[in-house]
Amino acid sequence: MRAWILKDIGKIEYTSDEPVPDTQADEVLVRVKAAGICGSDIPRVYETGAHRMPLIIGHEFSGIVERIGSNVDEKWDKKRVGIFPLIPCRKCPSCMKKQYEMCRQYGYLGSRTNGGFEDYVAVPAKNLIELPDEVGYEQAAMLEPMSVAVHAIRRCDINKDMTVVVSGMGTIGQFVVMFLREHGIKNVFALGNKLIQKKVALSMGLDENNYYDIKNGKAEDWILSATSGRGADVYFECVGKNEAVTTGIECVIPGGQICLIGNPATDICLEKNTYQQILRKQLILRGAWNSSFLGDSDLQSRNDDWNYVVRCLKERRIFPEKVITHRYEVEKLEEGLKMMRDKTEEYVKVLNYL
Repeated sequence: MRAWILKDIGKIEYTSDEPVPDTQADEVLVRVKAAGICGSDIPRVYETGAHRMPLIIGHEFSGIVERIGSNVDEKWDKKRVGIFPLIPCRKCPSCMKKQYEMCRQYGYLGSRTNGGFEDYVAVPAKNLIELPDEVGYEQAAMLEPMSVAVHAIRRCDINKDMTVVVSGMGTIGQFVVMFLREHGIKNVFALGNKLIQKKVALSMGLDENNYYDIKNGKAEDWILSATSGRGADVYFECVGKNEAVTTGIECVIPGGQICLIGNPATDICLEKNTYQQILRKQLILRGAWNSSFLGDSDLQSRNDDWNYVVRCLKERRIFPEKVITHRYEVEKLEEGLKMMRDKTEEYVKVLNYL
C-alpha cells in the first residue's frame, strides 16, 4: 500500500510498497479516504520527531472499514467511520472516570502508533464513530479538531449574551468561532493575522467589524474599543504565545474566563504586573486538552464531544468544509508539509486525499 513514513527528524519518505497492517482481535482495518495535516505534524516531522520512528503519522482521518477482528461486532464491517486518535489505557484514574482525554498512559494514532497518512490503518474498534450518510469523508477528517473546539467551549460557562473573543484564527480558532455561532452566541470577536483567516471567518458568518488583524496594533486596545470599554466575558487563547495570553488577561472583565487551548510554541512567562491582574480581577483560567469520546457502546456517548459534532454535521448546523484552503493527493503530501513549514502560502486547513 501507499504510505508516508517518518524515518527520522526531517526525513519523511513516500512508498507504495508498505505492507497492509495486520489487525488484532479487537481492531478493524480502515481504508483511509481523507486525512488532515495538523499544525502539530509540522514540528513532529521537522523539529522534534515522533515518540518512535519509523512511524506513519497523521491523526486526523476518516475512511471505511474493510476488515474486522475476531472480537469486533460485525456491524462495523463496511461502515463509514471517523476515528478518535487517542487510545486510552482504560486503567488510570482518569480512565476510570471515563475522562479518556486525560489518560496518563495513552497511545495515539499518528504520533505513537501508525496513523492516517497511508492507505490502510489498524484501529481499535472502540475508537470508531459511525458516519451518517449526510457526513462526507472530508468533513469527518476534521472531526478531531472540531471536537477539540467543542471541548474547549464546554469547559467554559457561556451564555448567549456574553461577549467572547477568540485569539488565533488557525483551524482550532476557526472552529471555536463556528461552534460559538452554532451555540447562538451573539457577540463573537476574532483576532487573526492573515488575510485568508479573515476570509474564512467571514465566510462562516462572522461580522467584518468583529475581526481584527493583530498586525494593526494592540489587540487589547481594539477589544476594549469594540466593546465600548467593557471588555470580554470569555477569551479563548488558540495561539500558544506569551502575547496572546497577556492580551486575554488584559482584556477580560473582572471575574472573566480565559480558556487556554493553543499548544505553547515557547515558554509562557508572565510579567509581574500581568500576573497580578489575574489576582486583582479574580480571573478564571481553564485549560482544555483534546476532546471527549466515550465510544459507541457507552450509553452516555450521545453527550460526548464527538457525537455532538456528528449530530451538528448531520443536521447541517455547521459547515467545516469552509476552512479547507488546500487539498493534496497522497503522493504530494510532502508539498503540503513544506508549504505549512515554510509558510509559502497562506492557509487554514490542509487536507490529504488517498
